[in-house]
Amino acid sequence: MNEQVKPSIKGLVTQVIGPVVDLRFDVGELPPIYSAIILTNPAIDNRTDNLVLEVALHMGDNLVRCIAMDSTDGLVRGMEGTYRGEQITMPVGDEILGRILNVVGDPVDELGPVLTEKRYPIHRPAPSLLEQSTKVEPFETGIKVIDLLIAILNLV
Repeated sequence: MNEQVKPSIKGLVTQVIGPVVDLRFDVGELPPIYSAIILTNPAIDNRTDNLVLEVALHMGDNLVRCIAMDSTDGLVRGMEGTYRGEQITMPVGDEILGRILNVVGDPVDELGPVLTEKRYPIHRPAPSLLEQSTKVEPFETGIKVIDLLIAILNLV
């Protein structure tokens, strides 16, 4: 099997201010804007790599400013974060209809893992006008009460 090896770049936490976390990386190894940085925060739970940060700003001096997607309680200077060459992604497809996911695509509805074939980055180009439909059709959310209400309103 010929799998692509994703880069793994390590950085160190230099500052934590609420949901904002600054990390320092080696010279020439800054992760791009919108990249996902993975940390282990023991204050959340006992899983490894349980906190996702998103790079929001290159601050100079090999520092990036990130926004945390979960609690930063318990983070301290010197903790290690890892950039693995990807953005935050969300599962897509019919399998997620009716499911409740958090901001990084993990299920929070206690119905087990979401098994999808595709995941898309949360920052991606909008579809072109040619790919968009102008046909009037109901928007299915996967939430029964809302879908029923939409169907009733479309009948009136």
